[in-house]
Amino acid sequence: MSCSALGRRLVACLLNISEARRRDLVETVARSAITDTHGKKREGITVLNIFNDVDYNRSVITIVASIDLIREAVLSACERACSLIDMNVHEGIHPCMGAVDLVPLYPLGEEVGLEDCGKEAQALATALTERVAGTSAFLFGWADSPQHRGLAKRRKEIGWFKKVLDMSTIQPDVGPQPTRRYGITGVGASPYVMNCNVTIDTRDLALCRIVASAIRESSPGGIPGVQVMALPHEGAVEIACNVESVQRGLPSSSFYGEEKWPSFIIGGQNFCHAPASLITARVAELARHHGVGIKGTALVGFTPRECQRLAEGALSNGIGEFWKELQRVHM
Repeated sequence: MSCSALGRRLVACLLNISEARRRDLVETVARSAITDTHGKKREGITVLNIFNDVDYNRSVITIVASIDLIREAVLSACERACSLIDMNVHEGIHPCMGAVDLVPLYPLGEEVGLEDCGKEAQALATALTERVAGTSAFLFGWADSPQHRGLAKRRKEIGWFKKVLDMSTIQPDVGPQPTRRYGITGVGASPYVMNCNVTIDTRDLALCRIVASAIRESSPGGIPGVQVMALPHEGAVEIACNVESVQRGLPSSSFYGEEKWPSFIIGGQNFCHAPASLITARVAELARHHGVGIKGTALVGFTPRECQRLAEGALSNGIGEFWKELQRVHM
């Protein structure tokens, strides 16, 4: 299969697991996506990036494969994570409710649609609960048929933002009643979601929550596609943003920044997302109004186009552990 042909069927999973302080464990989970139970390399699968946050005790593993291969790769990583992470002893600032907290599938290639990813996510959730006894899942996005409820809405419904500890109050969509050992896993499909985190140079969480509220999509004047939390982080406060891809057209007003919003196509439909520069500038402006500055911005992983381009290159060259190549580039 040529590189371009391969690229048309690619799907990304930004697997979120509730561990970052044991780096070897996280890499073991990542390797499980690209090797079988006998340790043999799986062809056609790559792990592009591993992002660890020690304060949050959370890692994001970027797995990319064709839609034909993505389910088994992600399932293997989820199984290994469940065997190694016990939510009874988990500690971390970031909200979470599962050893494997989030399994989102994003179509990258033009031959893969949201409906396709939704079906794969449903099958993945079912397979996980069958393979690992005691695991359960809630569905979101195109896996949540027919409602297609978004991730933020589903998280609110189950108490994720409050880090609910009483699992008996949660009704899973797939699997048995959640247990404290594994918690509950969010599994779904949507247009690509980036994570863009801007750190404000203050410990004043109340102030930063005001800033976070101002840029949230649901607020008047908020940035389309941006869901946000303010969390203590390394002696400051991080404005942690999920940057969702949006389909609707954007106003021509410079209110949304002069930089063109990056765009891409899913199933013949145009999508775009807010650039990290706009989010950084808006947070910096709001912080200045309160007499504080920002320390910097961290983009977790890649933009949709970067993700597809890097995956095509990694797969065409047979590089499964691409995150190691990436580390060499940035060191």
